[in-house]
Amino acid sequence: MRRIFLAFAFAIAFVHAGCGADNSTANSAPLNSPTKTSTLESQIMKIRLKIDDKVITATLNDSKTTRDFISLLPLTLTMNDLFRREKFAHLPRAISEEGKRSHTYEVGQVVYWSPGPDVAIFYRNDGEKIPNPGIIVIGKIDSGVAALDVAGSVKVTIERHDEQ
Repeated sequence: MRRIFLAFAFAIAFVHAGCGADNSTANSAPLNSPTKTSTLESQIMKIRLKIDDKVITATLNDSKTTRDFISLLPLTLTMNDLFRREKFAHLPRAISEEGKRSHTYEVGQVVYWSPGPDVAIFYRNDGEKIPNPGIIVIGKIDSGVAALDVAGSVKVTIERHDEQ
């Protein structure tokens, strides 16, 4: 009985020490490790899309779906037109579906459509809802989305865009 009590007391002391830890030293990082600021900066992921002689960039969300998409790059895809509102292309494999799904979209959004599995970019909003299971937004075109507003298919090369 005494051993059980001592084990219990030790466990309580351990939990209490962890809960009352001094956070002033927990947040200080060694000089050679990334700081909170550099960690936030590294979460900003950008891609470059080459369409004929045009180059546009997109800023990506930090999510498991996005990181999985980035792992496929670089990609050269033939993006087909759908409903004169978006260009889409099949990905070489399915990627993570761990993301918030939406049935609405905005012009410039880069999204994942899991049934494809497809990546799509919206260049026009026709007011229609996206059918089930919805889309997972992975990013947004910074500017120049009009480059996709052309009839038919376009060949697009997508690669990481590391600005430093």
